[in-house]
Amino acid sequence: MDNKEKYFQALKADNGHLNEIDLGESINIDEDSTRKIISRLLSEHKIEYAVNRACNYSIKSKKAK
Repeated sequence: MDNKEKYFQALKADNGHLNEIDLGESINIDEDSTRKIISRLLSEHKIEYAVNRACNYSIKSKKAK
């Protein structure tokens, strides 16, 4: 599993308990890499900027068509 997918799964499981940087560090991803991963996930529309407790990002919900 690559770091992006690892981070995405951790973000889902954490549900806003840790901020985005601490979450990355908890799975052994440094701050710079975490920011790059967040940027990639944002560009892929998998996450969105939305305050979710301690974290500033949340999983983007899929809307029914």
